[in-house]
Amino acid sequence: MGVKTILVVSLLLAASVDGDKASVVVVLGAEGSAQYGAMFHAWTENWRAAAAKGAADYHCIGAGPATKEDDRDLLRSRLAAEANAKSSEPLWLVLIGHGTYDGREAKFNLRGPDVTPADLAGWLKPVKRPLVVINCASGSAPFLNALSAPNRVIITATRSGHELNFARFGQYMSEAIVDAKADLDKDGQVSALEAFLTASSRTAEYYRSRAQLATEHALLDDTGDELGTPPDWFRGVHAVKRAKDGASVDGIRAHQIHLVASAREKAIPADVRKRRDQLEVEIAKLRDRKVQLGEDTYFARLEPLLVELARLYRGLADAK
Repeated sequence: MGVKTILVVSLLLAASVDGDKASVVVVLGAEGSAQYGAMFHAWTENWRAAAAKGAADYHCIGAGPATKEDDRDLLRSRLAAEANAKSSEPLWLVLIGHGTYDGREAKFNLRGPDVTPADLAGWLKPVKRPLVVINCASGSAPFLNALSAPNRVIITATRSGHELNFARFGQYMSEAIVDAKADLDKDGQVSALEAFLTASSRTAEYYRSRAQLATEHALLDDTGDELGTPPDWFRGVHAVKRAKDGASVDGIRAHQIHLVASAREKAIPADVRKRRDQLEVEIAKLRDRKVQLGEDTYFARLEPLLVELARLYRGLADAK
């Protein structure tokens, strides 16, 4: 292979990597009043700025003048386009607005026809890339149950469909995603988990500082078990509580996903990053089963995973 050929191949590979972008789709729901509208637009602007900082593709539905095609159809079309995208980087879907729940079905309120958990579950089914869904609306918990699946991070502002008061979680989530103070493990980037924990803490503080009873309690699911984990199960970025039924605690996958990655993270080749993430999840699952497996079996299964992970990092160090 000649020098020119090598150069062309290198440039093509670089272009391919550069084109592999995350996507941020923000849905601005029905405002209800000018007061809420101003707040929702500010949160939306935070996500636009965050997407720009993370060099992600950004799309917003519901912010401009209404068109002949209602926002529900625009959302469905946008998600279909994202499902067909070649990128292996995460798709972030952020719902900002009001929600309702009648005891049977939850809805996210749009201009025109609303969207239900079943709607989104169907539209997102073809999406194979990593997916982060953040529903900042009141009564949003049923969306977690419907959308939970492997390789997905689902965050809701409430733990129940019956928490129907206005939810402020969305403000703090939109701020935390790029806030250096939300970098709890000090690795130079804010993960979806860290933003969730920081936003939850700031939401709780809002109610405490006003001596008000909190009417919203966020949940995070990233194991696909449809259960979700509250923020008070974590100390730092590590879960310190375990479910009574032995279900895996959420957070590992969410801590691997960043909208704005550090320079160090960007330098890791995509295939290496993918295998690293797989190994970390496997190790976490194994640790959850340590008691059932017994010490000898546990360490026998743990050793090859740790060795492979060490070799990955050694390879990165040698490549510098």
